Amino acid sequence: MLRWRRRVVVVVLRKVLTCAICTIALVGLFSGHVHVFPSSKVSDLSDPYKLPTITQQHESNYQKLSTEKSWTQELAPPHLSKGQAPPHLSKAPLSSHKLDGASGNLDFEKLWKPPANRDFVPCVQPSSNYTAPDESRGYLLVHTNGGLNQMRAGICDMVAVARMINATLVVPELDKRSFWQDTSNFSDVFDEDHFINSLDNDVKVIKKLPMELSSATKVVKHFRSWSGLEYYQDEIASLWEEYQLLVDRMRSYGPFIALHLRYEKDMLAFSGCTHGLSNVEAEELKTIRENTVYWKIKDIDAREQRSKGYCPLTPKEVGFFLTALGYLSNTPIYIAAGEIYGGDTHMVDLQSRYPMLMSKEKLASVDEIEPFTNHASQMAALDYIVSVESDVFIPSYSGNMARAVEGHRRFLGHRKTISPDRKALIRLFDKVEKGLLKEGGKVSNRVIEVHKKLQGSPRRRRGPVSGTKGMDRFRSEEAFYVNPLPDCLCRRVSQNVNASVSIS
Repeated sequence: MLRWRRRVVVVVLRKVLTCAICTIALVGLFSGHVHVFPSSKVSDLSDPYKLPTITQQHESNYQKLSTEKSWTQELAPPHLSKGQAPPHLSKAPLSSHKLDGASGNLDFEKLWKPPANRDFVPCVQPSSNYTAPDESRGYLLVHTNGGLNQMRAGICDMVAVARMINATLVVPELDKRSFWQDTSNFSDVFDEDHFINSLDNDVKVIKKLPMELSSATKVVKHFRSWSGLEYYQDEIASLWEEYQLLVDRMRSYGPFIALHLRYEKDMLAFSGCTHGLSNVEAEELKTIRENTVYWKIKDIDAREQRSKGYCPLTPKEVGFFLTALGYLSNTPIYIAAGEIYGGDTHMVDLQSRYPMLMSKEKLASVDEIEPFTNHASQMAALDYIVSVESDVFIPSYSGNMARAVEGHRRFLGHRKTISPDRKALIRLFDKVEKGLLKEGGKVSNRVIEVHKKLQGSPRRRRGPVSGTKGMDRFRSEEAFYVNPLPDCLCRRVSQNVNASVSIS
């Protein structure tokens, strides 16, 4: 039974992430200035992997919350019996509340209600002139780099490149040399067969380079970022079912927040952010940064970084932020993160405000989590899934995973994603610490006002900043993976009162 459960979790996890890669890769084909649309195979994904045009399950969850007005505890992690469960996991169902906000009564339900999607739904149907791939001109071997979501974005890009240059894509190799030293292969994280079959009408994909070509001379090329179609053509060419295990267990405690708490050692060392750390800890992070060859910037002013909003919020600051927004202390929170730097020492303040902090390690038994242990990419994949499915997603830093999750949630119906304005928050935090302001109505009112338009509502993807040129112009444009509107989201329009809904 245990062996079967472990196999189901691993297999379905691969399918879910592969579905996400294939979908984003296909709609990404025309984001590189290619006037084509993804294969019909994306929209024909058989249940349970078909992406919903409207997040019916998500909406039903919210409706259930609104009508029942109670939080029920139906499931518990298998390794925690009722007698062993911590106090915060064995509480009786909690009734809904109304909060005294800064401007009167703030309905409890508003904290969980997703923003109106304004009738935007996914539209990935191919156009009538979309054709199958031409005869292959060669093979494209891809070596990815970075964490899971950076690699995932890179794989999506290379699917589009393979299409542009009429190449056969060899299943990409994942990064095994970065900070995490993860030995995971593509098939350990994604479903290889599903990846290949889903792209069958778009790009030819094979698992391995033919044996007779294994020793052939290969051209190694580092692609130039922000390049258009001509660059690749001219220069380069010369599920969601069983994986719900963690989600279901988390949801058994009520509507929950997925908090991407980017407070791991590598993040702090890379960014040079040391606020709230001891001198010994700050020195350790500095040494790591200086000894990591591929991190180019070595000398960083930690105070300047923080004042400009370039640092991730600390666990203490996150607790302050959630309280100011109005979330009750009994709110269930899933910590989507690796090992928090300093462990419990730096989690005390957040834990005191919100004792119902959960993680994959707490929700799953030792035997269930064992296949993923020591594989950073696979552990990150678990966090990604729970984050996408959460009622509210809040990242403490706008890194690769935060952007990927935000874009995915936008595609699935603009699920509520609160993006902290770190620069504005830091100014408030500092005033409170200096005694110039007190926690309460005034601060809460300010925090709520600042974040009214930072909750994942539909908006068009931001173009390049006016006046910028060359590479700076490309870099200033909002990434397609963060916001797929208007590229692959359409608006439903009713032609008349009695007419059926059509897509425009």
